[in-house]
Amino acid sequence: MATTKEPKETVQNTDSVLKQMSINNHEQVVFCNDNDTGLKAIIAIHNTVLGPALGGTRMWAYNNEAEALNDVLRLSRGMTYKAAISGLNLGGGKAVIIGDSSKIKNEALMRRFGKFVNSLGGKYITAEDVGISTKDMEYVKMETDHVTGIPESMGGSGDPSPVTAYGVYMGMKASAKYVYGSDSLNGKKVLVQGIGHVGEHLVNHLVKEGAKVTIFDINKERLEAVAKESGATIFNGSDLYELDMDIYAPCALGATLNSQSIPKLRCAIVAGAANNQLEDENLHGQMLLDKGILWAPDFLINAGGVINVYSELIGYNRDYAMTNAQKIYDLATSIFNTASQQKISTIAAAKLVAEKRIEEIGKVKLSY
Repeated sequence: MATTKEPKETVQNTDSVLKQMSINNHEQVVFCNDNDTGLKAIIAIHNTVLGPALGGTRMWAYNNEAEALNDVLRLSRGMTYKAAISGLNLGGGKAVIIGDSSKIKNEALMRRFGKFVNSLGGKYITAEDVGISTKDMEYVKMETDHVTGIPESMGGSGDPSPVTAYGVYMGMKASAKYVYGSDSLNGKKVLVQGIGHVGEHLVNHLVKEGAKVTIFDINKERLEAVAKESGATIFNGSDLYELDMDIYAPCALGATLNSQSIPKLRCAIVAGAANNQLEDENLHGQMLLDKGILWAPDFLINAGGVINVYSELIGYNRDYAMTNAQKIYDLATSIFNTASQQKISTIAAAKLVAEKRIEEIGKVKLSY
């Protein structure tokens, strides 16, 4: 059975932290430790040219600290691109808490983490991610105001996953329009890998439109529940990537697009919610292009979540967030056209747009 893995390390474990930071010009990395609560966390701030660094906190049982550092560096860089390409006045940051969220997460640990976030004075704003809930954000909020994604009862935006899923859905429809000439997903065979909150909302959009949806998740209980409720088919083959499908939607962890999986893919489009889907941006972005598969850049189409929490910072309105997430359709179309015109991969085209905005605004605005 196919499984999901995290991105491979892009540097050697023996490299110094500063050397790893210099590869993609990260501004700051903060290591957080508290023996009393068991907290071990890393906060990475990639770029604050456009504004304070915003990015969720992921809690994961990493194999080692080097793996956690590599993940937070990649994720924080992705947030920079995500905010920039979406036209938000935000920089990119991310945090990871090392440990099994089902075993060691509690109020004390999350509040202690909140104190570390607060010590950065607003340079980093946190939110929820894998392994973290809106309830956890309530605890963080007790110690810092630099937090988004808090419950609606506290004046926040609540769960951002519906907006994230809607943005991915818009990106998928734009991809279908580019490849098939119509953005209708009726009858299209779609594999959704990972049915957490975002994946489940995406499945519901697809089923409602008449797509033929197949789902896979390592959580069998959740898999069966979502299948029963939505009518989607559970994948029961031996290799996900060999499934005959029109669209592959990775919505779990990263690096499912790699040198092993891409040659197997039998689809025309890859469009999903997972971060860091390409194990190697340059190599695997080009491999997809060479194979004739349209890849919708993850930091482009999964930006609905950051759009949602950003709107919380300026005065939350769900309609405003959904309207801005809908704009992902036109932005994705523009990126696809640019890639085609310049004969480059879609990730190269998307990065050009994001980096251009950072460069232009950087001429008139100092770092946060």
